[in-house]
Amino acid sequence: MNKRSTLITSIRPTLNIIPSDDVESEIHFQNEILRPVLKLQNDLFIEVMRHYFFKHKNTFYTLSLEKRLSFIENAIQKDVKFRNSLKGMIIGQFSVEEYALYQKNASKLNKRMMKMLIQRYHSQIQLFEKPLS
Repeated sequence: MNKRSTLITSIRPTLNIIPSDDVESEIHFQNEILRPVLKLQNDLFIEVMRHYFFKHKNTFYTLSLEKRLSFIENAIQKDVKFRNSLKGMIIGQFSVEEYALYQKNASKLNKRMMKMLIQRYHSQIQLFEKPLS
């Protein structure tokens, strides 16, 4: 590992996930790389979503809970620029070696990343109670 790889992996939070030898490579990548990166970047993801709401005239805050959840999901799935920005925030935290692994299954891993991010936003919906001023 080079210096960047060592530094970037050392700042990630440690998660209590029991590793298994017989899991498919995508699950391993998810548990060993994606989950810690998403946790590390969580505060940034929250602020990015708040800014997204602001850019869209804070209509999010007038919606019911069910529609808020749908709004978040649609933002990530249908707004290509926004989705690519989120992907970049995740991929930018990969080491060179992890990026090489990511490239082998990029399409599947991108779907997995976005699903995980949607779940993360949904589970923290209470953080979006007040609009940005």
